[in-house]
Amino acid sequence: MYFLSGWPRRLLCPLRSSERPFLIEPSAQRFYLAVLSETQISIWSSRPSVLIVSYIESGKAAAQFGFYQLVEWKPDDSMIAVTVSKTHLSLLGARVKVTPGYKEEQCAPALTLEMKKPVDLEAPISCLQTLQEDLLVATADGYLHMLHWDSVSNGRRAVNLCTIPFSLDLQSSRGGPCLDLDCVHIREMEYCATLDGFAVVFDDGRLGFITPTANRLATDQLQGVWAADVSDGTCVAVNNKYRLMAFGCASGSVLVYMIDSSTGSMQLSHKLELTPKHYPDTWNKTGAVKMIRWSPDCSVAMVTWDCGGLSLWSVFGAHLICTLGEDFAYRSDGTKKEPLKISCMSWGVEGYHLWVISSTDATPVPDGAEGDEKLQQTGILQFQFIKSALTVNPCTSNQEQVLLHGEDRLYLTCGEPTQAHSVSDKSPSRDSGSPLSQGLSTLLGHKHWQVVQIHSTYLETNWPIRFAAIDWSGQCVAVAGRRGFAHYSLYTRKWKLFGNVTQEQNMTVTGGLTWWDDFVVVACYNFIDRQEELRLYVRTSNLDNVFASITKLQADTLLLNVFRNVVILFRADCSICLYSIERRHDSPNPSVSVELLQEVSMSRYIPHPGLVVSVTLTSVRTETGITLKAPQQACSAESILLNLAGQLIMLQRDRSGPQVREKDTPANQTKLVSLMPRPLPRSHRVNSYTCRSNRKKRHLMEALWLSCGEAGMKVWLPLFPRDHRKPHSFLSRRIMLPFHINIYPLTVLFEDALILGASNETALFDGPGSSSLEGLFLIILQVRNKKIYNMLDVQLRSKVYMHLAESFMQILLNMNNLPLFNMEVPAVSRQHATLLFNTALEQGKWDLCRHMIRFLKAIGSGESETPPSTPTTQEQSSMGGFEFFRNRSISLSQSADSIAGGKFNLQKTLSVPSGPGERWCKDSDSAENLYIDMMLWRHARHLLEQIRLRDLGCFSAQLGFELIGWLCRERTRVARIDDFVTALKCLHKDFLWPFPVITACSISSPLKNGRCRPGVGQILFFTCLFYFVCL
Repeated sequence: MYFLSGWPRRLLCPLRSSERPFLIEPSAQRFYLAVLSETQISIWSSRPSVLIVSYIESGKAAAQFGFYQLVEWKPDDSMIAVTVSKTHLSLLGARVKVTPGYKEEQCAPALTLEMKKPVDLEAPISCLQTLQEDLLVATADGYLHMLHWDSVSNGRRAVNLCTIPFSLDLQSSRGGPCLDLDCVHIREMEYCATLDGFAVVFDDGRLGFITPTANRLATDQLQGVWAADVSDGTCVAVNNKYRLMAFGCASGSVLVYMIDSSTGSMQLSHKLELTPKHYPDTWNKTGAVKMIRWSPDCSVAMVTWDCGGLSLWSVFGAHLICTLGEDFAYRSDGTKKEPLKISCMSWGVEGYHLWVISSTDATPVPDGAEGDEKLQQTGILQFQFIKSALTVNPCTSNQEQVLLHGEDRLYLTCGEPTQAHSVSDKSPSRDSGSPLSQGLSTLLGHKHWQVVQIHSTYLETNWPIRFAAIDWSGQCVAVAGRRGFAHYSLYTRKWKLFGNVTQEQNMTVTGGLTWWDDFVVVACYNFIDRQEELRLYVRTSNLDNVFASITKLQADTLLLNVFRNVVILFRADCSICLYSIERRHDSPNPSVSVELLQEVSMSRYIPHPGLVVSVTLTSVRTETGITLKAPQQACSAESILLNLAGQLIMLQRDRSGPQVREKDTPANQTKLVSLMPRPLPRSHRVNSYTCRSNRKKRHLMEALWLSCGEAGMKVWLPLFPRDHRKPHSFLSRRIMLPFHINIYPLTVLFEDALILGASNETALFDGPGSSSLEGLFLIILQVRNKKIYNMLDVQLRSKVYMHLAESFMQILLNMNNLPLFNMEVPAVSRQHATLLFNTALEQGKWDLCRHMIRFLKAIGSGESETPPSTPTTQEQSSMGGFEFFRNRSISLSQSADSIAGGKFNLQKTLSVPSGPGERWCKDSDSAENLYIDMMLWRHARHLLEQIRLRDLGCFSAQLGFELIGWLCRERTRVARIDDFVTALKCLHKDFLWPFPVITACSISSPLKNGRCRPGVGQILFFTCLFYFVCL
């Protein structure tokens, strides 16, 4: 994940001008950036960050055609399209000057810009988008023009938006109302390659998606879908890897849509919106969304607003960074700081920089300088980022340590190098019984960063760094840039580079790199042989091809991972290859032998190879495979986890038939493994974490941790039978437990129940003479960890595993109208269900609360025909009410949704609210209902005692609690207000209300000098509460 680091850089333009730049657009590879002003286009280089060339339009041409507005690059960086304020489109040719003795890696390239003949489209241009050899242009008259980059010879095609059929989905039978596009044009659009279409925002604020009806994109074969109930769209940005479309709205929020695979309709995936916990009074501070920019690896999105501010989000809505606290801060002298308003922004190469053009950032020319007094020296802000190595290289050689990398350095969190090195010398392998695997977590979790500077010699010729990986001991790091790779030892504090520079420049890492014991595993392309290869280099020898094990591959490799002695590759032809690695002892130098195990085609499950985020081998199996797993199979590769655009798919090893042991397999015969695809429950997931082997803790070894963006994390835990008893066939053998966290997880320490992440802290620059830098702030990266024992205390205790499994299975079967027989003693199940219910109430898990109320009502119904005696006391403790439920069984034969309000037979039916706002239908003579009511009363009393009126209102709305009647009964007890000042302060703090201002009319108020009779203040106080409940 991405984190800001250090002070932003300010790049000054050496050319002084009276015009202010307003647009920045990167090239396809982001090595060049075009900066646009009214009559000038400037080309900047990413490394070094300098101005290369500038083209200034003549005054005569500007008066004839108008000022510059938009700019777009050709994919091969050979041409630039520029639109003007009138009706013309200008094309500029970009050509690199070849200078004798010029070395590309040591200085910025020399470019020349040549203006070509402009194209008249007879209408103002609103937006444009490049498509390989074509250029799609939208005009204000409602037309889409398809132009070739060499437009003079090939001409153009055009289509009217009114002729494109728009509906709610792509199926004619479900088309619904069509979209009226008369007098409407496209304000902004962006092409999504994996969806094969355009996400568009119309000038009236409506959102849509245009896709071709045939395989080839043509202007006469287009159809579209539109998003219902949205009319305030402002901008759009597409995510090709996750097939998402992010639309900015005038309300300040970002709507992220996906295309339904079955109907072709636009479905809302999630929202990116700030809440008062990020910054109070968000809407008044931000305004409408101005711009959205996805990072080059499609893992984060940067958002800015009209009123200023930057906010960074993960792909599925986890909030990472927000600068509003600094943008609207106050200086030390009490004056308010002007916020940093952004005109345009763009990501740099590999996401290491964010290039920002501020609408107020300019430096006047010093007195006495030549030229007009209005001339100024404009600048570009360059925010620096570091990111997690797992964003582009999701390998699992070491998932217990955090590794971040920037453009020239690495950040690591690990233990002392000397201690870890001594352990690794004694235990060179990753066996589960080694001291390192048992005590590795004791070396981790340090809140300190070890910063490693990448070797300058390697950076000079191979910038930017694309991949990074850390070995299983946490003491060796490997990085790969444009060509070759290098590795570093924390113990010796030395880098190892290729001794032969030719070997380094003849290979490039394509599918990533990882570690296997003391070997660096890389999937690379050989430029000499024009061949994709799998190479293993030993760490202890010189970095040379002589000491490498090279295996030829048949297709391009996109992803690489290692699980014990197996290497898994995902290739561009949507296939998965498994290779075995074995250390050889017949040579003086350490070497390995690599053998192909199996190839699995995944083309039927994967629509596009670019959608695969990660591929992982693991020993985790679904519930159908837990009982089939023998002890000797516990550490073998059982499943392949495939992250397909956020959807996790498990390919499980088929062990239903007779198995062949490895020692019985002939040496010349390849052992095939049958795989069965099993999609996990559908939800958006970005990263998955599986524990290293540990036979003493099977629950940890079989657990699967999932990072789900704004939904927090989920743990997929196995439920093993107690005391080695045979499990019941109708009970679930796994349970998915969600929990929210306030940090983005970067790694998980399984044995210590720790989640490691990082966060940014800012320090405002408030020094003298800070007129040009007063909007900037220092970013400090800190390591954060979070214990999860308390969060999962009730749900994760080993004694409760089977009880919770039965509880959730009973709820599931109740919804499906299936009978169920409880195998536990009712009192024991009721005790743990009550504990879970109380915890869910306190944490506001309303869906779980509704299910637990149904379950508590169902426990004990049917075992006895004699109704229990009604309790005489009004309140019972959480354990004292269990005697009312003895000698009863569970009867869940009827769904709660089919129960109407009114009286009912408790032994046959249950009444449970299906959602927020629905009231409970209860029988006053039922002991079960009375016990539930007492627990709800007790929780309401607890909230009111702490003056948590907001939580009380949510509690009432979500569970249908009779709040008004309960308050009337409690008016002389807990609802009585003794300290009005404290109650009023808590009310304002709870709802984030501003405190009232004393006015002149308050002097004659009846509340002055105690003339108001007692009780008026209490009535006014609860009037505010009732008003909130009604809302």
